[in-house]
Amino acid sequence: MTVGSTNDFSKGSVVKNILSIALPMTVAQLINILYNIVDRMYIGHIPGSDTLPLTGLGLCMPVISAVIAFANLFGMGGAPLCSIARGRGDVDEAEKIMGNSFAMLLFTGLLLTVTGLVFKRPLLYAFGASDATYPFADSYLTIYLLGNVFVMMSLGMNSFINAQGFGRMGMITTLIGAVLNIILDPVLIFALNLGIRGAAIATVVSQAASALWTFIFLTGKKTILHIRLSSMKLEVRRVGSIIALGTSGFMMSITNSIVQVVCNATLSAFGGDLYVGVMTVLNSIREIVVMPVSGINNGAQPVVSFNYGAKRYDRIRTAIRFASASCIAYTFVIWGALHLFPTFFIRIFNDDAQLIEAAVPSLQLFFFGFFMMALQFSGQTVFQALGKAKYAIFFSILRKVIIVTPLTILLPYFVTPAVNGVFLAEVISNFIGGTACFCTMLHVMRKELGIRIISFKN
Repeated sequence: MTVGSTNDFSKGSVVKNILSIALPMTVAQLINILYNIVDRMYIGHIPGSDTLPLTGLGLCMPVISAVIAFANLFGMGGAPLCSIARGRGDVDEAEKIMGNSFAMLLFTGLLLTVTGLVFKRPLLYAFGASDATYPFADSYLTIYLLGNVFVMMSLGMNSFINAQGFGRMGMITTLIGAVLNIILDPVLIFALNLGIRGAAIATVVSQAASALWTFIFLTGKKTILHIRLSSMKLEVRRVGSIIALGTSGFMMSITNSIVQVVCNATLSAFGGDLYVGVMTVLNSIREIVVMPVSGINNGAQPVVSFNYGAKRYDRIRTAIRFASASCIAYTFVIWGALHLFPTFFIRIFNDDAQLIEAAVPSLQLFFFGFFMMALQFSGQTVFQALGKAKYAIFFSILRKVIIVTPLTILLPYFVTPAVNGVFLAEVISNFIGGTACFCTMLHVMRKELGIRIISFKN
């Protein structure tokens, strides 16, 4: 079976190829973020509840990040390999990679559900829960875990839709669930008075709808690669390759989970439930503002992977230049907006006067030099697109585990007020991790592919 001309990224304008995927993917990511963001917006404005329900939801975020980590392990691990195989013209291998990823997502999703339900109580208290916030966290997490498989399938398999160049279809995948979530949230939370449990039910039902749509598309006539029962037969070599490449995306998410745990526990010790709520707000804002960066880089990834398989290195250089410059420019602008109008962003999630007073200086410190995060994203994307798993994994660990985690624990003892040490740790990691990752990417591209990304002449 040979690859046809459909979505051939070795032809036409590189920028147009990236934008054809990135724009709908950015919209799709915005929609996808609405799953959790809308929940937080509604939960943060439940009448008479102050910040406790929002803080309870924030305590669940490490578990949610862990679920996303495993979705990335097989989705982001398999999708670039599919693109590389399709670039070589080997569609049969591409379908087997997708089928193996599907089987692993299903199995892992079920395993995580059982494990999470068994250990949720000690986990939540280890994450910084108090007796006041635990009931809210437990109510949300129990329901979320029961629908965990749908979350993994919709996130993981949507990567294979986007990897084939069907950005609009990937957008529809998330649009279906997000619209349903937006409709169900106010009905279940307020009209039926289910509170935080209603938000969890809305999320699970919405993700189930997205997962169903993804499966229908990938088994239908319009897709290039199809999910087939025969392609789900696991092969150790193939699964190993998927895991090796997906470990980067996995580490990015699982280290996010680790950092969230450490941050919540540290903030709970030095600032109480209030600052756990502040961190929930800051993480929510970051999810929104980082979305275009993720969209552009995710749009560039299949273009870079395809042209790597097709040995069109000149097009790889163009793709990296465009994606990196766009992301750096955008994050500069957003940094300014966050610094000048912090209250506007905070009020999206909560109007509590005490929380706003604490969150404004915390936000301005937390997002200082935000543009450096774009360098980390760009470098990681290139390493993953080219199958350079070792580099991608190392820089995921460097920023979150080696830099952020120990600084989050230590800095509060040397900074006044102590809680600022937690927010400062993120700033330091962005500057060190972003610079190291991007510069290494430039070196690898020049040494291994003979491509100079930054030069005074083409």
